[in-house]
Amino acid sequence: MKRIHHHIIFRKYAIYMVCLGILLGGCKKYLDMPLPLDVIAGEAAFTTDKSCAAVINNVYSSLAGGSGGINNIFDGKGIGYYTGIYSDELQSIGLPTATERIYYQNAVQAANTGGTWASIYKLMYSINLAIEGVSSASEATVRYKSQWLGEAYFMRALLHFYLVNLFGDCVLATTSDYRVNNTASRSKVQDVYAQIIKDLLQAQSLLSDSYKGGNGQETVDRGRPNKAAATALLARVYLYNKDWTNAEIQASAVIGNSLYQLPALAEVFLKGSKETICAFAPVAGSFARDYEAYNNGMAATVPAFPANGVQVAMSNDLVSTFEPGDNRFTSWTRLATSITDTTIRYRFPDKYKTRINDVEYIVVLRLAEQYLIRAEARAQLGRVVGAGSAQSDLDAIRTRAGLPGTTASSSAEMQNAIAKERRTELFAENGHRMFDLRRTEKLNDLMVVLTPMKGGTSWQPYMQWWPIPVDDIFANPNLVQTAGYQ
Repeated sequence: MKRIHHHIIFRKYAIYMVCLGILLGGCKKYLDMPLPLDVIAGEAAFTTDKSCAAVINNVYSSLAGGSGGINNIFDGKGIGYYTGIYSDELQSIGLPTATERIYYQNAVQAANTGGTWASIYKLMYSINLAIEGVSSASEATVRYKSQWLGEAYFMRALLHFYLVNLFGDCVLATTSDYRVNNTASRSKVQDVYAQIIKDLLQAQSLLSDSYKGGNGQETVDRGRPNKAAATALLARVYLYNKDWTNAEIQASAVIGNSLYQLPALAEVFLKGSKETICAFAPVAGSFARDYEAYNNGMAATVPAFPANGVQVAMSNDLVSTFEPGDNRFTSWTRLATSITDTTIRYRFPDKYKTRINDVEYIVVLRLAEQYLIRAEARAQLGRVVGAGSAQSDLDAIRTRAGLPGTTASSSAEMQNAIAKERRTELFAENGHRMFDLRRTEKLNDLMVVLTPMKGGTSWQPYMQWWPIPVDDIFANPNLVQTAGYQ
């Protein structure tokens, strides 16, 4: 009984701390409805729509603007940045920190991983608290219970997706019970994906077709997930698991939804973009930090590199992948040249273009990816050219970019064409490139050649997964280190 009593006290303390963190971080974009002081303890955190939304809002604001570096998750120097320097997307022009240089040279070890693992599980804990708390809440006082639960299930699936694609086998976190979590072992990749699919199907059943704001009311703002967001992520998950039929079905559901369109390239990453399926708002008084990581007001000519705090550029191989006449090259990249030596020039990602607040959201899911998912699924199912084929989906993306239709006609040619299009459409976005290389079994062969060129010693196959931080290994006797990093 004493142990149970201690668990209850710990649980109430944890909920209190989650809510207190929300109050102390009151400048967050999502936290425009602070919790009243009389509902920040114990189960009271989930007795009203306002308090339920506030707990979930804290997760969104953390994803959109954490404490900096790799534990930012999505914004700025987050997962997209670190997978970019770890693979072949970005090249160093003067990386300033030891952690960045270690990732760039593929020299990550258990003692220097950065904060991704811990940051994601910290958020997962809050999400599981929300699922448990909202599930037990009364519908008499929580009118939008389905919305909050749907958002929480979606977020748990999204975070597990990144865990399984960064670390491989990982701890499957589906409870806030610290006694379970502190002794949990790693689950196999296929088991993690099974839980992701289960959570996304649950989210689909709970979320509405329209977008809802933090007050539960319908809104045009796409800063919270809706049913289509769960569907889009489910399409990606099925693709990664080579379930081509279900990948096509889910992607088709999003593509056929009139809420989503392929706008002009200049509009894709704006707050009100019709292409956005799910995005996160930067913290209040801020902007999408990808601008800071890749642009930061750098002039077209600079005295020397690095400049304006930007320490990476697009890799030469990525630059050469763009076809002549590809408008993405002119719209989504920018060139900077040394004043003293004009032969020194670099091209930078330029999808996010401003430090003006509330203009651009951090895009997590967008329509172009769904066309590419469906194209790949259809090609794998043997529908390569003609109506309702991979060709028609690929051409939708190419046409928007100002390119002619694809000339690929065989299955192998189409797969190569899709891979190329994914690279030039989704570059510098949320880890797509590294994940694509690994799931198509191309990462090892590429990195064997590239790692020494980046100043690293050598590449080994186990390096396609990142190690678990050594502190977590020491704290949990059941947690086994990623093979190769012991």
